[in-house]
Amino acid sequence: MIKAIPVDSLDHGDLLVYRTLRQPTEHFRRGIFVAEGEKVVRRLLESPLRVLSCLLTPEWFDVLHPSLERRPEHIDAFIAPKTLIETIVGFHLHQGVMALGQVPEPLTLDELLHRAPAPRLFVALDGLTNSENIGVLTRNCAAFGVQGMIVGETSSSPFLRRAVRNSMGTVFHMPVVHTDDLVATIHHLREDHRITVYAAHPHANDRTLMDVSLTSDSCLVFGSEGDGISERVRDACDACVAIPMQNSVDSLNVGTAGGVFLYEAFRQRGGGRS
Repeated sequence: MIKAIPVDSLDHGDLLVYRTLRQPTEHFRRGIFVAEGEKVVRRLLESPLRVLSCLLTPEWFDVLHPSLERRPEHIDAFIAPKTLIETIVGFHLHQGVMALGQVPEPLTLDELLHRAPAPRLFVALDGLTNSENIGVLTRNCAAFGVQGMIVGETSSSPFLRRAVRNSMGTVFHMPVVHTDDLVATIHHLREDHRITVYAAHPHANDRTLMDVSLTSDSCLVFGSEGDGISERVRDACDACVAIPMQNSVDSLNVGTAGGVFLYEAFRQRGGGRS
């Protein structure tokens, strides 16, 4: 059921979350996230995640009304002029549509392993805190058939606002596991489930991406551009793997590197060919 609520100011108490877009960590602590823009909001409305409210212009309310009507839960639709919505984000390029969603309960590792058919393909994050990069990496995961993301204790959530935006809403369908001990999780994957774990490391001396087979159960670990993957996590993996590069380039943005690694896994597994 939709409840349309016209507003001409942002003083309504239920709009506080939209006025505090620069506090994404606090939002995540409360178990909520903000989706921004047409495509991301549409994907949220088409997802199984709970939608709490939306803030949009009259024009977008008319466009999205059928999608809102199909939702099973009660949704407060705050309808405001675009100029008012633009004061939240501070620039004039906003599309005039946002929505508030509830972060899903994270899966356990055993639940992820149970639901993922072989050959499994997972991605793990170590020390990755840049939300934009996490969002891009999540989108790459969705594009190339990753069955789940394992977020280590030193990484940020893929449900932070900028991560959601840069994932283009693909995070809404991505199984996510949070672990308090990524090293122990890697050992569990390797020793108890025979999943080969590769660290994506630009200075790997033992092998390059072309040297490894990603056709069997695999997990790829990605770290930050600045520090990369921690030594203790690298040591827990089966091997470090590098992308060969030219012209004295020694590393790539993690979103770009993730796309290269995941496309290679996708290609080796048939590349979507029937």
